[in-house]
Amino acid sequence: MRLIAPPWSSLPLWASVRAVETPLPDDSALARLFARERRTGAAAWFSLPGGATLFRPGEDADQLYFLKTGRLGAFRREEGQEPQFLGVIRPGEPAGEMALVGGSAHSAYMVALRDSEVVSLPRDDFFEAAEADPHVMLELSRLMIRRSRQAQTQAAIGDPSVFGFIAIEPGLAIRPVVDRLGRCMEALGYSVTVEGGESLLAPTEWFSNVEREHDFVLYVAEADETAWKHVVGRQVDRLFRVGRGDRTPPAEIPSYASGPLQAQRLVDLILLQSASLARPSGSAAWMAATQAARLFHLRENGVADMQRLARVLTGQSVGLVLSGGGARAYAHIGAIQAMRERGVPIDFVGGASMGAIVAAGIAMGWDDGELEHRIRKAFVDTSPLDDIAFPLIAMTRGEKVEARLDEHFGTVDISDLWLPFFCVSSNLTSGAYQLHRTGDLQSALRASISLPGVLPPATDKGQVLVDGAVMKNFPADVMRSFQLGPIVGVDVTRGRSITADDIVAPPSLWSWILSGEWRKGPPIVALLMRAATVTTGRDLAAAREATDVLITPKLEGVDIRDWRAFEPAVKAGYIAASQALDALNRSVDELRRRPSLAEKRAGVTPSGRR
Repeated sequence: MRLIAPPWSSLPLWASVRAVETPLPDDSALARLFARERRTGAAAWFSLPGGATLFRPGEDADQLYFLKTGRLGAFRREEGQEPQFLGVIRPGEPAGEMALVGGSAHSAYMVALRDSEVVSLPRDDFFEAAEADPHVMLELSRLMIRRSRQAQTQAAIGDPSVFGFIAIEPGLAIRPVVDRLGRCMEALGYSVTVEGGESLLAPTEWFSNVEREHDFVLYVAEADETAWKHVVGRQVDRLFRVGRGDRTPPAEIPSYASGPLQAQRLVDLILLQSASLARPSGSAAWMAATQAARLFHLRENGVADMQRLARVLTGQSVGLVLSGGGARAYAHIGAIQAMRERGVPIDFVGGASMGAIVAAGIAMGWDDGELEHRIRKAFVDTSPLDDIAFPLIAMTRGEKVEARLDEHFGTVDISDLWLPFFCVSSNLTSGAYQLHRTGDLQSALRASISLPGVLPPATDKGQVLVDGAVMKNFPADVMRSFQLGPIVGVDVTRGRSITADDIVAPPSLWSWILSGEWRKGPPIVALLMRAATVTTGRDLAAAREATDVLITPKLEGVDIRDWRAFEPAVKAGYIAASQALDALNRSVDELRRRPSLAEKRAGVTPSGRR
């Protein structure tokens, strides 16, 4: 299986497709300033082809840029972190203003998502021109304050608003599906238009107008609309390929996505599934064939699935991140119960160590009763760590853990889960955390809970993998790289979880065995588990920055290796989550809700919006 490059992919990167400059708008003080400076010759106009980089981190901010047409995307790539899509710059908006005014270097990549026209103005010329018009600095200050607040909360500087949907193979009409999606987005309070192949011959101005007049534009191309597919692939902020989950992917899948979308991983996959399907299968082949960044399953007439995708597109999808913490991770179950009682949707899930186990259960589609039953059977009724071994590699053989993972998760592939899921392990070979988003679910979970010294490490292609808690116990930043909506995080490692009493050697081996304490493992197990899952003050600060709702259950009385402490841990999680959620002044999915165009015109913004 291979992707076929579009015919224009061989053009030189800087080959301009527009030779005539588009007139500047006249709807803001900043636009009028650039228009004046363009007439005097101080400002320069240039065409930026899709895929070209306007500026990079570390470069001097000696120009202020103003986007006339097209789209720019802001991206951040930091060592040890997942690449993050920060948002889009639309026509009529500046780029690079924060660094220019602050006298600092640029901190992100700014890339043309489609062929764009840009006007640049040197720093000194801008400040000189701005002195003559105080409205310019007032307008720019308001924009900088808004973007600064968004940066502090890790919100998008400009949410994507133009999406494309392309049918992968004949016999699958996707226009009805996209129409239903549009109606779900309208139910969230936005103006949405769905445009198809009838718009193929529309002039450039028509695209600009329709995108300016609606909160969201959904372009849809059927399988036989080849020319329109090419237009859609280069006109959108993010592209979705749509296939049928009950079929194998075709041998060749044309790549209609523009170069920038592919390079920045802004191409996703939707698989349409039967309404009666218990669980998808064969999705890994589709992911390999399309190289999609994300996968969404849509069941036929599945209202909940459609509403989830509507939240994803409008930036209101909710991501749930669960930390590691041994037996304390039972608290995650109580937190989930509190969220579900209050109608908080869970659209993405991820975690580390025991948090990954609970998160996988949610992604499997387990309800509260099944989640509690399976966790009890796997970890509470009998200890998973009492198959003590001679400690050459670990204190236990790990066979009981493997048997229970097989019993409850079987041979499911991560791509076949109903919800987007990830977990992390720690790669001792590379010295970095390992992200598991595809492949065998059981193997990923086995790696994520392989606490060094307690369980034997997992191996994958020569790499040695241990518990994810060692390097990234609370992967909220990983969740942020996948989706722009609110993030709820549950961290069960706060507070005292080990005391001097926990590391006292038993008076005799026989009394330790007869008391049943041996099932917890020797005191060294508590030391190893706590050492691997402790969260530093710096890590907690980073978690607060990455999450919109941070839940920290009070678990001082729960031993990290006390697998029978199910009820008190669940109760603590429920209480902490209830308090955190009830303290909010609006629902979780609206925490990052952007105002609609109608609300902006009326001067209305969500109450308490950051």
